[in-house]
Amino acid sequence: MRVRLKGINSVSKRLADGTTRTYWYAWKGGPPLRGEPGTPEFIHSYNEAAARKATGPQGTMLSLLQGYQQSARFLGLGARTRSDYIKQIEAIENRFGDFPLAALSDRRTRGIFKQWRDQLALKSRRQADYAWQVLALILAFGLDRGLITHNPCTRAGRLYRSTRIEKIWTNDDETAFLKSAPAHLHLPLLLALWTGQRQGDLLRLPWSAYDGTHIRLKQSKTGARITIPVAAPLKAALDAVKKQGPLILTNSLGRPWTSHGFQASWRIAATKAGIVGLTFHDLRGTAVTRLATTGCTTPEIASLTGHSLRDVNAILDAHYLHRDPALAESAIRKLEAGAKPQNSPN
Repeated sequence: MRVRLKGINSVSKRLADGTTRTYWYAWKGGPPLRGEPGTPEFIHSYNEAAARKATGPQGTMLSLLQGYQQSARFLGLGARTRSDYIKQIEAIENRFGDFPLAALSDRRTRGIFKQWRDQLALKSRRQADYAWQVLALILAFGLDRGLITHNPCTRAGRLYRSTRIEKIWTNDDETAFLKSAPAHLHLPLLLALWTGQRQGDLLRLPWSAYDGTHIRLKQSKTGARITIPVAAPLKAALDAVKKQGPLILTNSLGRPWTSHGFQASWRIAATKAGIVGLTFHDLRGTAVTRLATTGCTTPEIASLTGHSLRDVNAILDAHYLHRDPALAESAIRKLEAGAKPQNSPN
């Protein structure tokens, strides 16, 4: 007997070794399914997902979690972000699915949630923060929709502190990479340094977004629409590339990159170039730093990279701008230029 399961969504991805793998989801944007299609494990995982999707008891955390996953706010996220959120939502559901929404106004609730986060932190502080972040934004969604009256997860701080103080690509790093890395990885480097955009957005960037003078894109994570003037070095690189499809960035075979395939190839190339401890993501912060050291204002940087003004300031202060000596030199030159000569005493 053959069982037909409704709404199943499949996504095929090319792996680093060149093979193709198909991933199955209960529905578009839904949880991943276990096993192979047609197997008991596959059908069981589908039934589990369908059961979770069924309307839960009103007035409980489960109903709020389900409402969020059916909202335009959630469905408008990128596929990767939705998948990451679903993992956290499942953890929240397992622990607090039957938690009454009316209890959110109780002052003790914040302590209960923090105790849960502390337990998660025993395995990973970073994942504990992520779970808390997802819980907080779902509660914020409920508060905005009038489904709850309190959000006890606001302004909780972070358990995991990651510093990017030394995670900056220097000019020497850039030169070493371009000298050593294969040609098809040169353009990703230049795009990241001259646009300050995320890896995912750059890998999906179509040629239609480039008109010869500007690049226009919509950031998948924030939804912000960015118009980026193309600097001469980047323009020269873009105009010299032979188009091999609708996307600007392709692998050595001229095919679109998968996220994992790109990361693996980049890591190998960086190691070969002698670059240790730096990732492709660090290029985004490097772009912010370079803009700042050339005298760009916070609004100018934000308009280019798509950060909020607050995020730009936070990045420059705590993450990327490690009190660059070039800024100190620039500051003293400006001070000298602005200083008025003192009148000689009579």
